[in-house]
Amino acid sequence: MSVSASAVGQTRARLHRYAATDGQARELILIDAAQGSRLLVDGATDGTDQRLLAHLSGDEPDANAEAVCRDYLAATSRRCRRLRPADLRMLGEGAVSLGTQSVPPPAVLVDANGARYRLAVAGTPAELRWQRDLGGRVSVVSARDVVAALQDYEPVRALSHAAICALRYDRHVSIAALGLELRRLEASPIVLNRRLREAVLRAVRERGVSLSAIAIACGRMKRDPRGNGSGETSWLARRVGLVADGPAGSCNPWVHSDTLALIARDGLGIAPREVELG
Repeated sequence: MSVSASAVGQTRARLHRYAATDGQARELILIDAAQGSRLLVDGATDGTDQRLLAHLSGDEPDANAEAVCRDYLAATSRRCRRLRPADLRMLGEGAVSLGTQSVPPPAVLVDANGARYRLAVAGTPAELRWQRDLGGRVSVVSARDVVAALQDYEPVRALSHAAICALRYDRHVSIAALGLELRRLEASPIVLNRRLREAVLRAVRERGVSLSAIAIACGRMKRDPRGNGSGETSWLARRVGLVADGPAGSCNPWVHSDTLALIARDGLGIAPREVELG
């Protein structure tokens, strides 16, 4: 369930206006939320299609929102999730206090193969990174690797943001690598394909549409030696993560946003936003 910014609370500031690639007029606004925290929202100027860029905790200055805006507007691809009612009750991407030191809330994430992921400080110099524990073998992985393993942007993104905010002023721990990973993840045109895959399988199961028909609608055809045409199902199956990319490979959890839009719009007849994650 999404929520409009007009239902959130008082608008604190209207920071920027810009035109989206489809010509829609949009604006970045800062609105008041729970206990002094603020939501930075990207939405249409008519108050619809509200997207959450950042959640500032009560002790953060409004200037931090301007920094987020600069990075966001400079990105070649702008993606952020829809605003949710639960966002109004959150206290921002802060931390819990443990003595005199602020630390991110502890969390262990587990993927379908049983691998465990957590944020931890390690190395010399010390830096905050995601670590994977698979059968006792611990290795450093990127935030993108964890998102791919879980097939979901949350809670990886939320936990990373919270940890970065908690350690922002700690001179003994570097958050530079994790922060760069998050910016690249949020700006990348390569997105998760899980919801697109679910939509394709639902169309096959409930509407009786074949993978071949979907591929043909996307303009992907092949012909046999007799000249008979059919849909390039292998192309579709690889893009939505139904089959591995190679004989020894694994299914790709990612798809380019342009390809996602093509399959959704032309192949399934639905709006791309219906199969977007995040």
